[in-house]
Parts: sequence; C-alpha cells; structure tokens
Amino acid sequence: MFDEVSLTALAVVCGMSLVTYSTKAGGFWALDRIEPSDSVREALDALPGGIIIAILTVRLLNGGPIEWAAGIVVVLVAHRTENVLLAMAAGIVTLLVIRGTGSGIV
Repeated sequence: MFDEVSLTALAVVCGMSLVTYSTKAGGFWALDRIEPSDSVREALDALPGGIIIAILTVRLLNGGPIEWAAGIVVVLVAHRTENVLLAMAAGIVTLLVIRGTGSGIV
C-alpha cells in the first residue's frame, strides 16, 4: 500500500514511541519505589474519567445530535460499569449504528 516511507516520518514515529514508552515505564518504576499518598491515589484513579471528559468535550463542542447521543451513551456506560474501555466501545458502536455504517458489523 505504501511504496516508500519518509525517513523523517519514520524517525519521528520512532522517537514518539520511545518517549511514550519511557514515560510509562518511568511512571511504573517511580510508583514501585514510593508509596503515593491517598490523594495521589485518588487522582490516579480519577484519571481515566478525566481523559474521557477531555476527549468528549472537544468532540461534543464540534458535533451535532449524533455525537451528543454517543457521548451520553459513553457517560452512562462509564458511570454504570466503571469500565473506560467498554464505555468508549459503546460510544463508538452507538455512533456507527446511528450513522448507519454499523449495520454491516453488528
């Protein structure tokens, strides 16, 4: 599909991958060596919900009724199940079904 890859693009992707991995591995390394306070633990537990809200806010401000319906589904599923991955999947499926493109995969 792709005949040639730009050396610059490849270097950028590899660099971003290395930084992402280093950040995650460094976080795990640091948390293994310190005992976070209760407030830090609560903040880390709330982080996935904050990420959902950040993503949803941008999409909803630029979206219409279809995006709002999918956003409501995400919030409801996240609140009910406390499972971020399931909530995001439910929102995507809702979006696809409402738009009519999901009928072939369901």
